[in-house]
Amino acid sequence: MSEKIKLMSHLVAGYPTDELALTAARALIAGGADILEIQLPFSDPSADGPAIQAACTKVLERKYRTADGLKFIETIHKENPDIPIYIMSYGSLIYTPGVKEFCKKAAAAGVKGMIIPDLPFDFDEGLTEACKENGMINIPVAAPSMSEERLAKLAGAGFPYIYAALRTGITGTDTTIDENTLKFLEKVGKEGSKIYGGFGISNGNQSAALASSVDAVVAGSVFVRLITENMENGEKLYEAVKSKAKEITHSN
Repeated sequence: MSEKIKLMSHLVAGYPTDELALTAARALIAGGADILEIQLPFSDPSADGPAIQAACTKVLERKYRTADGLKFIETIHKENPDIPIYIMSYGSLIYTPGVKEFCKKAAAAGVKGMIIPDLPFDFDEGLTEACKENGMINIPVAAPSMSEERLAKLAGAGFPYIYAALRTGITGTDTTIDENTLKFLEKVGKEGSKIYGGFGISNGNQSAALASSVDAVVAGSVFVRLITENMENGEKLYEAVKSKAKEITHSN
């Protein structure tokens, strides 16, 4: 039996409804997800592919607000207090109410970490500090497009975890795990930060190729697509998402 692979799974809060999003979260956990990365819907995402962009648009059409997303997170946290939840969103969403205020509310909802791709690790508007004050971690994003010098600076900045985007561009299309990918991951983790690696991960072969180079594999668009395909039937949605999580984690 192959060893279980640690999975951080991505979910858009409130998509397609709060009830079905909760069904999907339960399915992910039942399928072996170790961490939930929950995206607060954003109107102009810079790194998200078509599946996640469309999901965000659908949720925002319902006048979904940050407070609704935090309430959704709180519901999941109360059901699954041992599963770490990270918020993924964009800078303006947390900057508008004030970074400190946002982090305080996120922590109160049960959030353990923040992933904000458009806030650079060294100009983060006080996010790292605000996370520390509230018992959370800031997880900066490393991309292969970074210069060697900047990548080395991030690797040596002392973050406990770094999210490594496995390629440039938008997520949702398949990523090939090759020698260059593994070399990039080696550089990101060179100074001891643990790595979450993702972007275009959709099957067990990819997660197996990545597993020894990361602390957890990240998968997102694949689950959003399954939710979209099965949103008319909650039971089918649950089974499809759970089954894919099992495949990616190599769980029985």
